Amino acid sequence: MTESFEPRIIAMVCNWCTYTAADLAGTSRLSYPSNVRMVRLMCTGMIDAKYIIKAFLDGADGVFIGGCHPGDCHYINGNIKAEKRISGVGMVLEQFGFDPERLKLAWIGASEGPEFQKHMTTFVEKIKEMGPGPARFRMVL
Repeated sequence: MTESFEPRIIAMVCNWCTYTAADLAGTSRLSYPSNVRMVRLMCTGMIDAKYIIKAFLDGADGVFIGGCHPGDCHYINGNIKAEKRISGVGMVLEQFGFDPERLKLAWIGASEGPEFQKHMTTFVEKIKEMGPGPARFRMVL
């Protein structure tokens, strides 16, 4: 893959934990790739599979889902619901020719700014190695 390729990453993150960790990373001056576009949700349990699939069909190279650690969800079990839903989406993506490795789910607590930075950096690097997603050239940002 060429050095000029910069992946487009959509991060759908929990307001209470992962988004707060991203904010902590920023206020702590921890840098992570700027090509991550965040969508803040009240809970990852709100994520509908169609939005993940739509992100890929519209040209996202990777989709990252970040939520509260199991047992810490502000909505009791929304993160567990999201985990079940996302594993099913991975299987659907594979059937349509998308590598399921382009979809990642991680638990990142509010106080884990460095963990957020690490996840974003490694995910972007992994997607960069994989190259553009199959629908990349349909997307207009």
